[in-house]
Amino acid sequence: MMNIHIETERLILRNIVEEDYKRLFLLDSDPEVMKYVGMPTLSEIEESKEVVKMIMQQYEDNGLGRLAVIEKESGLLIGWSGLKLNTSEVNGHQNFYELGYRFLPETWGKGYATESGKASLDYGFNDLKAEIIYAYAHSENLASNHILTKLGFEKTSEFTEPDGVCFWYELNCEKHFNKS
Repeated sequence: MMNIHIETERLILRNIVEEDYKRLFLLDSDPEVMKYVGMPTLSEIEESKEVVKMIMQQYEDNGLGRLAVIEKESGLLIGWSGLKLNTSEVNGHQNFYELGYRFLPETWGKGYATESGKASLDYGFNDLKAEIIYAYAHSENLASNHILTKLGFEKTSEFTEPDGVCFWYELNCEKHFNKS
């Protein structure tokens, strides 16, 4: 398992550890945060411990997974971001690197998703030698779709999930480095 530690101007991205479950519960129990995720909000803090175990298992199985995002100024975990190897089938793709992020509402609009997303893409293309990275977002999640476009992703298709239409995005290595 790789122990990942990435620093940006305002953030630290690091492996999620067991002690993070309380802050992650704040995220996953918030209806606004979970609105476009296609999963129910968590109602018991014990459920958050299971989510942490699942992510830690992804580190073991795949060498990477979502990362805790720590705001340098406050020292608090404010969300998660990063790449994971998606082993389930989504939109006809399987075993692909996927960028994702989720942040506490009080941090929305501060550019943290873009900042952590760019750092994660740099890691994916430089360290993992990925040729292409994918992302997807619910069509009604305007903020997330805007962030993905800002990061250089190109919307290439749409697919339907039980909770609605999702936009499918792709970004290849060459386009990423020509953009940044």
